[in-house]
Amino acid sequence: MSTNASTSICILVTYDREIRAVFIGFPLDKSICVKYYIYMSKKYNEHPELEKSEIIEAIPQACADETAAVEFFEAQRWGDSPRCPHCDDKDVYQIKDRDGTRNKRYLWRCRACGEQYTVRIGAVYEDSRLPMRHWARAFWRACSSKKGVSAREIQRDCQISYKSALFLMHRVRFAMTPVSNSGRKLRGTVECDETYCGGRPRPGSGPHKRGRGTKKVPVFAMVERNGDIHRRVVPNVTGKTLKDAIRECVNKKARIITDEFKSYRGIGKEFKGGHAVVHHGVHEYVIGDAHTNTAESSFSLLKRGLVGIYHAVSKEHLPRYVGEFDYRWNTRRMNDGDRTALAIKNASGKRLIYSDQQNSAR
Repeated sequence: MSTNASTSICILVTYDREIRAVFIGFPLDKSICVKYYIYMSKKYNEHPELEKSEIIEAIPQACADETAAVEFFEAQRWGDSPRCPHCDDKDVYQIKDRDGTRNKRYLWRCRACGEQYTVRIGAVYEDSRLPMRHWARAFWRACSSKKGVSAREIQRDCQISYKSALFLMHRVRFAMTPVSNSGRKLRGTVECDETYCGGRPRPGSGPHKRGRGTKKVPVFAMVERNGDIHRRVVPNVTGKTLKDAIRECVNKKARIITDEFKSYRGIGKEFKGGHAVVHHGVHEYVIGDAHTNTAESSFSLLKRGLVGIYHAVSKEHLPRYVGEFDYRWNTRRMNDGDRTALAIKNASGKRLIYSDQQNSAR
């Protein structure tokens, strides 16, 4: 077999996610091989979410062993500088048994305040009796599955009850949901649109209106082109509700793009970039670069998850499901490992108490 590139076909293969050239003895111009190699290299460089991740390599072990899971969560939360969650002091140490191994409860102690604690304290998994290896699996699956993961699937994977799996996933979604008003405002070109989430009408229940005027739950979206998304469950789609949301989440220098819905009228006066409108009612969907296709594609992902994975979501819990999809959209350029690590970091300082969850569902 010839290895002369000027008289060989160059075939690029991926081995361990690295591009390698294999030459086969058939005549082909060398420049074609070089151009194809450059093309494939650029293609992989444009997708950082496909890069290797040490976190992904560590997660399977964390899902199988409790000690590995605790150490994994400690590394993601504190890194190389463990802190006391009570006083935020760094002068801490691990409590060990007489044989030098870690305490069975994985306790730490702070020399400054004298308190004992674990990695669970001050996070969504505080006071949970579920092993940390189940939390590792839930975070991993929720962050790596494009349309989410159901509690039934977590129930089967972890061999726990459905009630425990639902408890687990609600808190994972709560950790993934950004704190209100904590992120930067959307800039540049921002598309705004609304959709309605709910089940199909039951047979024999009579005519049901689709779109605006339906009894389904409205969800309002604001999407920055090539940027982040902010979606929220809104009580109605009146001008006051939608305009207040836009004022809260969008920078004043941005350009707003919507459809012809009357609730958006007049919003352009408040933004330097103005207000562009596409008239869907007359089958006008794109005018130059003005369209709401990005917002509508985000709704497609949301509804495919709600219909295909979760099947039924109550109005009271819908904001956490929306926050979960927003998190994956906003971290779409990360690989699964970095996305999981960020979700675990976001779990710190958050608590979702069972009584609060029950009150919100009433």
